[in-house]
Amino acid sequence: MSANYSDLPPRYLRTPDASRFVGLSIRTLEKHRIYGTGPRYSKLGGRVVYRVDELQAWVESGARAHTSDTTAGTVSAAARQSPLIPPTPATSRGNRR
Repeated sequence: MSANYSDLPPRYLRTPDASRFVGLSIRTLEKHRIYGTGPRYSKLGGRVVYRVDELQAWVESGARAHTSDTTAGTVSAAARQSPLIPPTPATSRGNRR
């Protein structure tokens, strides 16, 4: 007896399909992988795949009811995230004389 998997929905999407799924460019998803700000992914051999439920959870993490909703999480931009540490006077460039 052979199993017929053709009628199963896809559980894993490669980067081009994942980018269409979430409405972002392929390059933006790649940047999110580099900076660690995007959805969780797996590597199968040399291929990057995303689980559909991980993509949905990542998108939902930024869901808001209105513009001033403070209870919702934030989906970060695809950029290097720096720690929010205020500069001290000794290390601030503006305080040199």
